[in-house]
Amino acid sequence: MSLMLKLLATTLLLSSFVYANSTSKKVEDFLNNEFGDNPRIQKLEIKVVEVKPIKDLKGWDAYIVNIEAVLKNKPKETLNQKMIWFSNGSAITKELTNLNNGDNYVDEVKPSFEKSYYTKENLVSGNVNAKHRVAIFSDPLCPFCKDFAPDALKYMKKYPNKFAVYYYHYPILRIHPASAIIIRAAVVAERQGFKDVTTKMYDIKVNPREKDVSKILAAFNKVIGSKVTEKEIKEASVTKQIKHDTEVASNLFVSGTPTIYFDDKIDKTRKKFKTVR
Repeated sequence: MSLMLKLLATTLLLSSFVYANSTSKKVEDFLNNEFGDNPRIQKLEIKVVEVKPIKDLKGWDAYIVNIEAVLKNKPKETLNQKMIWFSNGSAITKELTNLNNGDNYVDEVKPSFEKSYYTKENLVSGNVNAKHRVAIFSDPLCPFCKDFAPDALKYMKKYPNKFAVYYYHYPILRIHPASAIIIRAAVVAERQGFKDVTTKMYDIKVNPREKDVSKILAAFNKVIGSKVTEKEIKEASVTKQIKHDTEVASNLFVSGTPTIYFDDKIDKTRKKFKTVR
């Protein structure tokens, strides 16, 4: 590349960066003004945390914003939420639809998978320095997860230097309330040294809408071979781990299970790990 072309490329890159920063400030100011008028809010801070261009819509970008708010009736609690807004620098909208196919651009925007999300607590198999990182968000009572997760986990476990597999508990509680107890029991059993808990718990036979804790724990312990108690699943450290998994899923806009990330990018095919040789 000639010196002139290099200079032009650098200029374009810098101008794009300045434009994105300028628009980010406008987006932040607009949203702070819009939400700041809510009489229920005591404190509010809105920040653009990531900007993603819309590849087939010139001039438009997706702005991923983080909202921190303190409500007047709950002054000791801070609410955290991420949202997506679209802007071309002069207009802003929450919804953006492709006129050609009717697709909502919100479905195409995914936040980046941050390195801090890969914790030792979530690592279920493989070497942390393995060639590929795979993140699985799953619900043990989800029928689609049952078809995918056990076989995928068993397959990747055979290649510890190829796959570092990270598992995140993400129960769909409105459909499978019993999963809330199962995943807590799973955290306890893993800490007690039981092996392959994340794989075995898909074999648990229990009504997904069961709410009797003793029945759910009995079904869990039967499959895992453990003796996890109701007292143990209520420990603060267990709640902390579940909260961490939930927050990661929320930050990534995970909405269904199973959701798979392969090398930090969402894998809608759920098959990329099979292509590794």
